[in-house]
Amino acid sequence: MKDKKLARQRRGQKAAVVIKILEAYRLKIHRTPRHMYAQLIHPQDGKIVVSASTLEKELRTGKTGNVIAAGEVGKRIAERAKQAGVVKVAFDRAGFKYHGRVKALADAARAAGLEF
Repeated sequence: MKDKKLARQRRGQKAAVVIKILEAYRLKIHRTPRHMYAQLIHPQDGKIVVSASTLEKELRTGKTGNVIAAGEVGKRIAERAKQAGVVKVAFDRAGFKYHGRVKALADAARAAGLEF
């Protein structure tokens, strides 16, 4: 189990270096078996501009660890990013494989107007 986590973290570090060179806003995601989290991080400060997750009261009514909930988080983060004046971002999946909930979140964010 430890090797699996270390491999994911290693993959995530490689992507983080490339995104840092790009100096773009970073859409960082994290997933657990029950929840999905998304944060938009400023390129220079490293501060969180906006965030969304399945922990929000409106999203906790149904199941929070599925593709539908991840899509809702993607829509919310895109809407909040556009309100903050950010349209172009770099997608940081933190070493998670690009399928299932991660893909659903990314597709929903793209459909709602984010470019990456």
